[in-house]
Amino acid sequence: EAAAVEPAPFRHGVIPGFLAGPAFAEALRDELLGLGFRGRRNDLLSLRQSEELGGRPEPHVAALRHALCEEFRAWLSAVTQIELEPTVDISCAKYEYTDVLLCHDDELEGRRIAFILYLVPPWEESDGGTLDLYSTDEHFQPQQIVKSLVPSWNTLVFFEVSPVSFHQARSFLSEEKCRLSVSGWFHGPSIVRPARRTEAPLPRSPHIPYDHEILYEWINLVYLDMDSQAQIQEEFEERSEILLKDFLKKEKYQLLCEALENKDVQWSRRGPANKRLYETAEEDSLPDILKKFLQFLRSEALFLLLSNFTGLKLHFLAPSDDDEDAGEGRAADTAGHSSPKPEQEETDHHANSNPHQPDQPDNIPEAQDGETQNGSGAPVCAGELRRWTHGHYTLVHDTQATEFALDLLFFCGCEDWDPEYGGFTSYIAKGEDEELLTVNPEDNCLALVYRDKETMKFVKYVNHRSLARLKKHPNRTGFWDFSFVYYE
Repeated sequence: EAAAVEPAPFRHGVIPGFLAGPAFAEALRDELLGLGFRGRRNDLLSLRQSEELGGRPEPHVAALRHALCEEFRAWLSAVTQIELEPTVDISCAKYEYTDVLLCHDDELEGRRIAFILYLVPPWEESDGGTLDLYSTDEHFQPQQIVKSLVPSWNTLVFFEVSPVSFHQARSFLSEEKCRLSVSGWFHGPSIVRPARRTEAPLPRSPHIPYDHEILYEWINLVYLDMDSQAQIQEEFEERSEILLKDFLKKEKYQLLCEALENKDVQWSRRGPANKRLYETAEEDSLPDILKKFLQFLRSEALFLLLSNFTGLKLHFLAPSDDDEDAGEGRAADTAGHSSPKPEQEETDHHANSNPHQPDQPDNIPEAQDGETQNGSGAPVCAGELRRWTHGHYTLVHDTQATEFALDLLFFCGCEDWDPEYGGFTSYIAKGEDEELLTVNPEDNCLALVYRDKETMKFVKYVNHRSLARLKKHPNRTGFWDFSFVYYE
């Protein structure tokens, strides 16, 4: 009788005092806390989870399972008018400081009703961990949070799983409390799902004609030395990634950082929340120095330099794989003459990576045959300037196009950025959680990563810990990156 069932933003219900008698709920909590939990970390979530509770012998766990499968299932079927199967998926999760479960819809074959039973201490909205429900647009994409349910002891929440059941467990902000919950799904007849909307990708364009002088204007001269380029290419061909430190001249880098702080720069939020949340700069609003750096990233001279760094054919002057006389580490001269050789500097810095990557440059010739949106056959690039602050992320999603590509990331404003804050870029094999490579934000660093059709990437959720950096840098709420992708 106490259950409140609401239709919006999608059908959901809240049942306070779900388990009769406080003694049972407390004994259940104690049994659950005695289980083994394993940490789970991926693009979507960060939490600790038990094994499936389907076969657990503990008396209160078994009694809860029986009650869910019998009396509660019958009641739920009657309320929702959905015929539910007599089995239930059920597990237990512990959320602690900064843990999160980002926006998703729970849809999987046969899932019809999701439920969460909270076994938490007294809880405030300021502790985080609320269950946030999203409204959706005409394309069945999440729009904004319209309802937040605060966890409460012995309260069960359920909702109908559908193409619009987007929700999240908001990041946990309490350093003392733990949010313990039992959750799972009831199954029933599958429903027809509307086709997912295909997003327009970032526009791709061929290089713009700037000669080698633009390189001398921007880049640390060590990277324009032909021997350095050959060394970089050798390492890149072995590892498929490299991190080039102190990439820009110091004075240019300082000018970029100052311009990024400019209050006239207009930032717009990029969603939808089931795929990403960050801010991207409106290029028309940028100060000249930032516009010029974007031109540099799209310049013909940089396309050729990237060919020399990677061995990819991003410019017609770059040696082809078919050139029989192309020796190891051969590079086209980006300047048309011998570059000045500066003092010896380390150029072979690289990101932490698993050396057994599936995307070795041996696969590069396939990029010529693979289906891409680059119909002309000329190398192209696409990119944007992004701002990352607390709460931002990108997710791997099932409509994400995968193809052979060279990712370029250039970071600004990352002083004292700790990997514990999130904001790093992870590369994973399609369908796997294990990371192949992690690229951490680092000041004045250029990261280059070659990925194949089986490699996905995401930017890890920037969590509450990142705000600690404000003590040292009161005006620095996050960092920026220039994110570009180059296609042969």
